[in-house]
Amino acid sequence: MIIRTMVAAAALAVLAGVASVQVGAQASTAPPAAAGPTFARDVAPIFYKNCTNCHRPGEIAPMSLLTFKDARPWARSIATRVAKGTMPPWHADPSHGEFLNDRRLTELEKNTIVQWVNAGAPEGSPADLPAEPTYATEWLMGQPDAVFSMSEDYPIPAEGTIAYQYFEVPTTFAEDKWIQAMEVRAGNPSVLHHVIVYARTPPPAVPPQAAPPAPSAQPMPRPAPLFTFPEGTTQIPAGQTGGRPLPPEQRKPLGPNDRPAPRMGPSIGGFAPGQLVRTYQEGSAMKLPAGATLILQTHYTANGQATTDRTRIAVKFARARPQTEVRFASLINGSLHIPPGANDFRVDAEMTISQDVTMWSMLPHTHVRGARWTYEATYPDGRTETILSVPKYDFNWQTDYVFKQPLKLPKGTKIHATAWYDNSKNNPSNPDPSKDVFWGDQTWEEMMYTGLTFSIDAAQATPTAAQKQ
Repeated sequence: MIIRTMVAAAALAVLAGVASVQVGAQASTAPPAAAGPTFARDVAPIFYKNCTNCHRPGEIAPMSLLTFKDARPWARSIATRVAKGTMPPWHADPSHGEFLNDRRLTELEKNTIVQWVNAGAPEGSPADLPAEPTYATEWLMGQPDAVFSMSEDYPIPAEGTIAYQYFEVPTTFAEDKWIQAMEVRAGNPSVLHHVIVYARTPPPAVPPQAAPPAPSAQPMPRPAPLFTFPEGTTQIPAGQTGGRPLPPEQRKPLGPNDRPAPRMGPSIGGFAPGQLVRTYQEGSAMKLPAGATLILQTHYTANGQATTDRTRIAVKFARARPQTEVRFASLINGSLHIPPGANDFRVDAEMTISQDVTMWSMLPHTHVRGARWTYEATYPDGRTETILSVPKYDFNWQTDYVFKQPLKLPKGTKIHATAWYDNSKNNPSNPDPSKDVFWGDQTWEEMMYTGLTFSIDAAQATPTAAQKQ
């Protein structure tokens, strides 16, 4: 799966565009209007609240905005990006839904920044400057309760395609834990494309051999799947190259540094460009079973220089068992086939829900040909509504859209996802518009994937077939 997650390098690709237009380091000689905005009094509070979590030394943004000296050379570019709405990055259509993690500035905040720049970006009185925010830990989430790390540095070659790698990290907890927040931090953001974290439980103890059941005993029924899908649209091709299965003799053998896929378990989180920390609402959390082993599915991309990576995961735990267990699922169309040159190609996926559930968040994911997404819910009474629209999908800033009011989806609800792709020469990110495009792990291939977090409303929230996959 590809949540693609990864990060800093991709974040730099977007943010680096800010560097294209700079204001000279010299402040304007004309004094600003007395009532006009200044950095110290008006702009710094906006930056401290919305920007400096990333725009500070050592973080993923290409420049710091902590001080006037840091921000002044970039003033004109900041105003341009803010006025266009490309910074802070947010891509959901406000006409459909409200989201807890909405990064957009208010109109007042935007106007303040633009007016400040138009007035010459004055510093103002140092006495007006609020206290600079403090970051007591390297983790964006704050001080974690536990940190898990790959056991050694993984070597990344300077060139070539790198297959997905899998790393096992034991947790050794003797009892179940409940994850309130998770953050994945790359050891080397320039080569780590994404990480998906799975939690594999220990195999059950082998019980003493029991007497065979009586002939009349009936086998236990298997639980019904929580989600059902139209046939042929949800499977990821196995052993694929360009999305087409290859016979074993044509598959690339594992190299000396390749880590083959082990037995997995349910996903509990991940990392992708723009998606660094996931925090669950009060009273809800993701279960980390006792004795679980974390499996890190990692996607590395060579950048021309041999290097290494050692990724870490930080978690905060809920102090008590939550009222609501949050789970993870995915909606996929692995049979996509995008023709050469297609500039607005549509791919659909759908699932039907077999129990009452609450949907907490949705994370759309394509690769560099992805252009936009829509999601519709059709309820058992026939009513249909758009629950999420992403009209300008950006591969470099992928977002897990967390609903401000979680969606109550009754049994029988259908979720329909639609993604559009630009495989034409007009897409500057397109690796090759002359090629047919199929499902594949690598960036030059494509995906139609949505990560979902949800909870089961029924009192007996037992594992389902979908959760056991």
